[in-house]
Amino acid sequence: MNLPIKRYDLPQIMFGVLFIALMTIASIWVVQPFILGFAWAGMVVIATWPLMIKLQKVLWGRRFLAVIIMTLLLILLFVLPIALLVSSAIENGAPLVAVASNPSILHMPDFHWLNSIPLVGHKLYIGWHALINGGGNALMSKMQPYVGQTASWFVVQAGHLGRFIVHCSLMLLFSALLYSRGEQVAMGIRHFAVRLAAERGDAAVILAGQAIRAVALGVVVTAIVQSVLGGIGLAIAGIPYATVLTVVMFVCCVAQIGPLLVLIPAIIWLYWSGDNTWGTVLLVWSCVVGSLDNVLRPVLIRMGADLPMLLILSGVIGGLFAFGMIGLFIGPVVLAVSYRLISLWVNEAPEPDMAPEEALKALDE
Repeated sequence: MNLPIKRYDLPQIMFGVLFIALMTIASIWVVQPFILGFAWAGMVVIATWPLMIKLQKVLWGRRFLAVIIMTLLLILLFVLPIALLVSSAIENGAPLVAVASNPSILHMPDFHWLNSIPLVGHKLYIGWHALINGGGNALMSKMQPYVGQTASWFVVQAGHLGRFIVHCSLMLLFSALLYSRGEQVAMGIRHFAVRLAAERGDAAVILAGQAIRAVALGVVVTAIVQSVLGGIGLAIAGIPYATVLTVVMFVCCVAQIGPLLVLIPAIIWLYWSGDNTWGTVLLVWSCVVGSLDNVLRPVLIRMGADLPMLLILSGVIGGLFAFGMIGLFIGPVVLAVSYRLISLWVNEAPEPDMAPEEALKALDE
């Protein structure tokens, strides 16, 4: 029996694919100004959706009241603090650059208090001054231009206030829309995933939401707690520009560097200026703040999703380098979904039951 040969219209296929590609590129081009705001809104809404549902139950099941309150909470807890921090960075940036750019200010300290240490104090003092005379001040003078350039770069980055306000406004607008229509949007995404990859596509979407919530709880909340506690310690100890340093500390905590990159220089500065009491207080407080993530972060990540913590942290760091701040969520989501899908694919096959020697013999045969 001769089966009819199915003929393909190659030009029709080529032009169809070309048309779909052009429409996709044009659509991305049109919505490009809104992508970042929508992405941030999606991350925020996914992370805070359980809170919104609980709030809706408290408010007699009225969704619009819950949406209004959640939007106000986003303004109070997210937009206003960041706007104040950026404004403070801009206001304090000019004197900070002036200090960093002044060669007469950056010099090695005298450390006269070393003489008060019993037995070894005088030797330490003499050794320190021998180091200074051997080129310590010259080293500081060589470092000074780079310090000034670094401070200027941070101020310029903080000065992009207009773009920041636009993104925050779009984030608030899209967040309100997603809060009000969250179930429909989630079902639409899941429907597309099922059409694309059946049950595994649906599982990938659900896993992505869990990963986002895990990062928001484990990484972001831990960074906020550490930076706020560290900023309180800096302010109480009398460190200048404590607000700006709190912003830097938050960025370091999000990047998994930790708050000690800011706290240790502050401790050194206190001892440098002769304020040994507050230097010791800040040292003890820094030990508490610096070790807090070892306890708080694993607990919060487990609350969001049952994923390996090394996978989450690797995704956070890699995502930050690859995509910027939004990569804080994109990185863990990509790694978590890929990890689960590969695990499911591998587990479809039985585990090897032969010893390594027998496996090698079977290969030789």
